[in-house]
Amino acid sequence: MKCRLCTFLLSAAFMLAGIGQITMAQTGQSPKPSTYCNPLNVDYTYMIYNAHNDLSYRSGADPAVVQFRGEYYMFVTRSMGYWHSTDLNNWTFIHPEKWYFQGTNAPAAHNYKDSVLYVAGDPSGSMSVLYTDNPKKGDWKAVPGILNNLQDPALFIDDDDKAYLYWGSSNLYPIRAKTLDPSKRFRPSEKTWELFKLDGSKHGWERFGENHADTARGYMEGPWMTKHNGKYYLQYAAPGTEFNVYADGVYTSNNPLGPFTYAPNNPISYKPGGFANGAGHGSTVIGPKGRYWHFASASVSVNVNWERRLNMFPTYFDKDGLMWVDTYFGDYPYYAPAIPGKMGKFTGWMLLSYNKPVEVSSAQEKFGAENIVDENIRSFWLAARNDDQQWIEIDLEKPGQVYAIQVNYHDYQSDMYGKIPGLYHRYTVEGSADGQNWKMLVDKKGNKRDVPNDYVELATPQIVRYIRFRSLHAPTPHLAISGLRVFGKGGGKAPSNVRNLKVVRQKDRRDVQLNWAAQPGAQGYNVLWGIAPDKLYSSWMVYGKNEHYMRSLTVDQGYYFAIEAFNENGVSKRTKPVKVD
Repeated sequence: MKCRLCTFLLSAAFMLAGIGQITMAQTGQSPKPSTYCNPLNVDYTYMIYNAHNDLSYRSGADPAVVQFRGEYYMFVTRSMGYWHSTDLNNWTFIHPEKWYFQGTNAPAAHNYKDSVLYVAGDPSGSMSVLYTDNPKKGDWKAVPGILNNLQDPALFIDDDDKAYLYWGSSNLYPIRAKTLDPSKRFRPSEKTWELFKLDGSKHGWERFGENHADTARGYMEGPWMTKHNGKYYLQYAAPGTEFNVYADGVYTSNNPLGPFTYAPNNPISYKPGGFANGAGHGSTVIGPKGRYWHFASASVSVNVNWERRLNMFPTYFDKDGLMWVDTYFGDYPYYAPAIPGKMGKFTGWMLLSYNKPVEVSSAQEKFGAENIVDENIRSFWLAARNDDQQWIEIDLEKPGQVYAIQVNYHDYQSDMYGKIPGLYHRYTVEGSADGQNWKMLVDKKGNKRDVPNDYVELATPQIVRYIRFRSLHAPTPHLAISGLRVFGKGGGKAPSNVRNLKVVRQKDRRDVQLNWAAQPGAQGYNVLWGIAPDKLYSSWMVYGKNEHYMRSLTVDQGYYFAIEAFNENGVSKRTKPVKVD
C-alpha cells in the first residue's frame, strides 16, 4: 500500500524547492499550443490493404507538403483528400470538390505559377496532372494521360521554369527522371535519365529489414528535390517502409539531372529508436520565417506492414552545405514551426511515464497495462470493453511537473474503411499529488474531433504524482491504447555522465558495436554519431541497456561517436567524441 500522505508531503516540498509555484487550480489545455509531438495528430484515413482478407487499418505515409500563398498543404497516400495548415502545426482535412485519385499512392505536389500541381503514382496505367488555384475549395482540373506507369513521382520546377519529374520504387531499378514541358501541358521527354541506385554493399543503412538485419535487397523509393543556395538535393527513401530504420538519404548536384554525389552523412533523416520509429519517404518544405522542415513516414506495422503515421522534424544545411534532419529526441515535444525564437528546438520536457507502475480498469489477455508505458508503438493495452467505465492510472513514483500529455490510440480489429465522417474521441486526464484529490488536466468531454494521436500541451504546468485517464468515447469497436505519454520535468537529478564508451567497428565495416558502463538512474541513452566531432547529426535512442549494435555505416567513411544518458529529470553531458576510422 502506497503512503499517500508521504506522497503529498513530497509534492509540497517539490513545489517549494523552486521547480514551480503552481496551484492545482490553474489547470486546462493551452488554447494556443506552442509545441508539437510526433507522431503527428491528424485524422488519418482508414484503408483496405487487401480486399480478399478485408483488413482494416488507419494510416498516413509518403507526405508531400507544399507552401502555397503563405499557407501549407499536405498530400498523403490513400487519404481521399488532403490537409491544410496556416502554421505547419494545426491541420484541417479538406474534402475536395473534385478528386481524381481516391486511392493513389505516394503523391507529388508543387507550387507553380499561382497554382498547386499534383500527381500520384500509378505503376500500371496512365496518370493525370491535376491543378487548382484554390486548393481550399479543391476544384481540381486535370491534364489527362500525360504520364504513364510511374510509382513514387516527385515534381520539381526550377527557378528558370524548367520542369522535372523524378520517380522510383524498386529493389532493382534506380531513381529516374524526365524533363517536362510546361508549355505543352507538361508533356514528358522521350529521354529518361537514370540517376543513382542503392548500393547496400557500401551503405549499411540501405540494407533491408528491421535494424537492417535482413539479407533481402532493399527498396529505393520516394524521391524529393530541394534546391538550396544553388545546389540540388535529391532525397530518397530506403530500405523499406515497414521497418524501424526507414530513412531518407540524399545525393547532391549542381544540376537537377546530375551527375549526383552521395552525401557523406547519409542517412540524413533517420529515427530508428524510441516510440515512433521511421523517418523515410518524406518531403522538405520551407516553413515560417524561412526555416526548413522535413515530413516523413513512421512505421506502426501491426495490422499490416503499411500501417503508418507521420513525423515532422526541423531540418538544416550546415556551413559545408550538408543537409541534415534533427531527429534527436524526435518523438518528445518540440517547439512548433511558428514559434519565434524557439521554432524547431527541443523543449527539454522529459518522459515521466516510462515503465512506471500502471493500473487499468480491465484488460484482455496478452494486451496488458504495461504496454501503455513501454515506449513501443507496436504494443498496446486492450480494454475488456469499450465503454465510459474504462480508465488508466499511472503512478509517476515521484512528483513531477507535467507540461504535456499524448494519448496514442491503436486500431484492434476495427472493421472500419475509408474516410469516415463524424469520428471523435472523448476522454479526460486528471492529476493528483496524493492519489485522493484530483484536478482536471485535460478535459475532452465535449471534443468533436478525430484525434488518434492526441497531443495536449497544458496551459500551465502542474505538479502531480498520479495521472488518471478516463475514456468517455472511442470511435472504434475496441478501446486500445499504445501509449499514454506524460511529458515534463522530474524533481530529481539527471544521470551522471556516461563512462567507458567503447566503439568497435566490425570486420563488415557497415557494422559497429558500442558498449558503455550502465549509469544508475538512467532510463536510456542517446547514441550520437557523424562524420566530424561537430557534425554528430544522427542519433539512436536506446532504452534499458548499455550496448548497441548498428548496421548503418558507409564502408569508406570515418565516424565519430558520443553518448549521453537521460531520465525523467534531464540529460547528462555527452562524452567526448570517439573517432572510428
